[in-house]
Amino acid sequence: MRRLLLSPGPIALALYLLGQGMPCRTAAAAEPRGATARQFSDDAATLELKRQQMAEREAALKAKEDALGKLSATLDARLNELNAAKKAIEASLIAKKKQDNERYKKMIKIYKGLKPEQAGDLLNKLDGKMVIDLLNQMDQKTAVKLIPFINQPRVLEWTRLNLAD
Repeated sequence: MRRLLLSPGPIALALYLLGQGMPCRTAAAAEPRGATARQFSDDAATLELKRQQMAEREAALKAKEDALGKLSATLDARLNELNAAKKAIEASLIAKKKQDNERYKKMIKIYKGLKPEQAGDLLNKLDGKMVIDLLNQMDQKTAVKLIPFINQPRVLEWTRLNLAD
């Protein structure tokens, strides 16, 4: 077998085929190298252009992300300020209601100490909303004693408001 491989016949056949243009590595690679080099150069330029475009997009996206981050921080700070202001207002309203309740309780004690006719006369001289608020704060027993001496339209309005709620 060694003899057959080393004999001049197969070697001559291989050289003949190479000379006739049979595709082989060296012959095929030699011909398109110029075209492949140009194509490679074009591909490299295209890839470089795409890489630059991607870098520009990434930079623009990063700038937008930074801007959104700043806006988000600003919004969070404003939201915290608004929440703090809301809590302060709520606390103020609670304190005012408590103070108003204390005032109403004092006034109710005064009207309770008066005779029902005197208290009714005084209540008739007050604003309608105040009378309704006072009646709402009073216990049932005191309100029953005062109703006959309070202006009847006010009593009816107070009744309507209580039934509507």
